[in-house]
Amino acid sequence: MNGKSESAEQSIRVEIYNQTYNIRSDGDNEYIMRLAEYVDSKMRDISSGTLTVDSLKVAILAALHIADEFHQLQNQQKQTDAQLASRSAECAEMLDRVLKHKETVAQELEVEQ
Repeated sequence: MNGKSESAEQSIRVEIYNQTYNIRSDGDNEYIMRLAEYVDSKMRDISSGTLTVDSLKVAILAALHIADEFHQLQNQQKQTDAQLASRSAECAEMLDRVLKHKETVAQELEVEQ
């Protein structure tokens, strides 16, 4: 043995904007294909809406568009997390009040007996 671990890395062929790429990955090939199709779609959408034919410029514009989508989703997730944290705190506070009330009622019953 040479000390190197065996890798499940494999190569998959994808086409993005009329260019073929061999992608080496140890991930799910179908997922890689979906990513490539998404990037290809974004590049085609952008190229149809601009006058540029430079594939590098189209790729940069597509990357900016995808980055914008990512950051918008990230912000939405942060807002959702903040709302969930707030609701969890409210529930915990209500539960504390119920438990304290229940404890007070139990103590009053003990005193009466």
